[in-house]
Amino acid sequence: MTALVIPTHATVVNGPMQGHWAYDDWLTLPDDGNRYEIIEGVLYLTTAPSFFHQWIVRRLDRFIGVPAEQQSLAFASVAPVGLLMPGCDPVQPDFVVVLAARARIIHDRRIMGVPDLIVEVISPSSIAYDERVKLAAYAAAGVPEYATIDPRSRTLNLYRLEVPGRYASPQLFNETDTLHFACLPTIPLLMSDLFAQSPDTTL
Repeated sequence: MTALVIPTHATVVNGPMQGHWAYDDWLTLPDDGNRYEIIEGVLYLTTAPSFFHQWIVRRLDRFIGVPAEQQSLAFASVAPVGLLMPGCDPVQPDFVVVLAARARIIHDRRIMGVPDLIVEVISPSSIAYDERVKLAAYAAAGVPEYATIDPRSRTLNLYRLEVPGRYASPQLFNETDTLHFACLPTIPLLMSDLFAQSPDTTL
């Protein structure tokens, strides 16, 4: 065991050397309000998000997750939830959707397989992590759709698999747009709904 500093604003965490972390190691980490994720054996830690960040995540659930479940189309979850898939053991996406036809991958308290949609809300300290590290990891794992939301610019980048392991260039949606995720084509998302009426927009 060795003490290491996670490549974020983290404190020191005891565990394996970076590059050697696994799910069993993750299970031993403290329930301290931080979010711990393992990608390709590297442990990442992010601290508690802002109110505005969580506001956007809750709105995703309200306008996408709840309708999808009410229409028996899919199951949705928000962080913290353990998602295990190739190279990611685990990650804890802000918002994740699994189509009802594939609900068998949800078991034993976790999502054990590749979901149909992942959305991450970018924080100022997580830009490179969400747009590079997670982008590559999710593409390699085969996640069909991956979206990142930037609260500062009120925009969403939507990535779709072009070939196995690689996303096409993202589609950019701004606050005036409406979009449909490919996995839930009958449920529109008005971008303005994600940000409206939050009492605090500090990040």
